Amino acid sequence: MSDFETCSGNCASCGEDCSDGKATITLTLDNDETIECAILTTYPAAGNEYIALLPLDENGENNDGEVFIYRFKNENGTPVLENIEDDDEYEAASDGFDEWLDSMEYDELVDAEDEEDEEADTPS
Repeated sequence: MSDFETCSGNCASCGEDCSDGKATITLTLDNDETIECAILTTYPAAGNEYIALLPLDENGENNDGEVFIYRFKNENGTPVLENIEDDDEYEAASDGFDEWLDSMEYDELVDAEDEEDEEADTPS
């Protein structure tokens, strides 16, 4: 299991405001390796809450597109990450993340269309 060392997350349950999109946490893995991760989102799936994390390199970038998904709980005001060890649960969590990604792409498309409409309505 990973330890949740720091959070400046955008998770609704923690009450932080991280609207700048730069929320990160530091994970301590079972082998005591630490990894800085960007918090992509928390989302519900199959009756549980999950968190999607983007591992970052020493330059604060992710070049391989790998995403970590953990079960996410809030125990007495403290965020807790738990490994997903069941294949069916992992599949449900992955599907939920895919749905979130699809909704983000849809939102970006709608926002781009709105901007185009506004530009077309603006006299030159």
